[in-house]
Amino acid sequence: MLQVFRSVKRVAAVVSVCALTIFGTAQAAEKTEFKLAWTIYVGWMPWDYGAASGIVDKWADKYGIKIDVVQVNDYVESINQFTAGQFDATVMTNMDALTIPAASGVDSTALIVGDFSNGNDGVVLKGDKSLKDIKGQNVNLVELSVSHYLLARGLESVGMTERDVTVVNTSDADLVAAFTTDDVTAVTTWNPLLSEITAMPKTSKVFDSSMIPGEIIDLLVVNTDTLKANPKLGKALTGAWYEIMATMSGSDAAAVKAKTFMAEASGTDLAGYEAQLASTKMFYKPADAVAFTNSDKLTATMAKVSEFSFEHGLLGEGAPDAGFIGIETPAGVFGDKGNIKLRFDPSYMAMAAKGAL
Repeated sequence: MLQVFRSVKRVAAVVSVCALTIFGTAQAAEKTEFKLAWTIYVGWMPWDYGAASGIVDKWADKYGIKIDVVQVNDYVESINQFTAGQFDATVMTNMDALTIPAASGVDSTALIVGDFSNGNDGVVLKGDKSLKDIKGQNVNLVELSVSHYLLARGLESVGMTERDVTVVNTSDADLVAAFTTDDVTAVTTWNPLLSEITAMPKTSKVFDSSMIPGEIIDLLVVNTDTLKANPKLGKALTGAWYEIMATMSGSDAAAVKAKTFMAEASGTDLAGYEAQLASTKMFYKPADAVAFTNSDKLTATMAKVSEFSFEHGLLGEGAPDAGFIGIETPAGVFGDKGNIKLRFDPSYMAMAAKGAL
């Protein structure tokens, strides 16, 4: 079974203002050695393949730098370490980019928009039901994760709010087993747990991320100061990523080999990995990622994410409203222009699209 750690738990990044100042100063300097953290998820396995195949090293060598690609088993811990300056780049969702590094005061840039969930996350009820039947039920999920966001968006689509249900915080490791008990009648989760649960008899998937396309986005995020001081890092990472994308999106033996490696490294087989890719909208071509990043819809999506995050206390104790943190996209800024801490910068992906890396 493919183990996924995309949002296994949420803890506050333990970073003092003093520490951020020290790390920020260190990261702003020009340097030649960098560290990238990744965790197991269908859209992030390419980094493992890129490291093992030598593609990352090839692009790093081109720009005279070294990039150490490190697997971290705990997803949120990897983001906390990025926030504390221990990594220069890390994989994360758009919501987590806002609520962990940005909310902690770390200016971060979404360098690569890799994919969005297009059915990988869903709400499941026992019996032959529709989403409206969820009213009054307990819903087991990983609280304050993208699953929680998905549930809120689903409830909104049928004129309900979280007040109409009771959220029960449940570890992803326990969700499948919990659903087999009589007490648990509704869950929200992500693949492969979602596939395991929907394969059980008498279940109904009543809402999934394909119904809110483009809202649960998987990113490679880089410290903004580090990127500004070291554009070679941005070029090397982006060049490596799209070489990997070109390989895995093909239909030849090289594509099969690459995806088989990713599947096995994540604990599944090629068929299992292909099934996960089927419910993931991968941006294999940089031009497609650029178009997505440039769209007005991205700004609107981040506004929704900010509102959810504010309502759940994820923007920090001092946040007066959902616009406390400025989020910069090519289409404009949502929130405080004087406090921009999350930036979507398509310039490096645009270089890749033009063959200019």
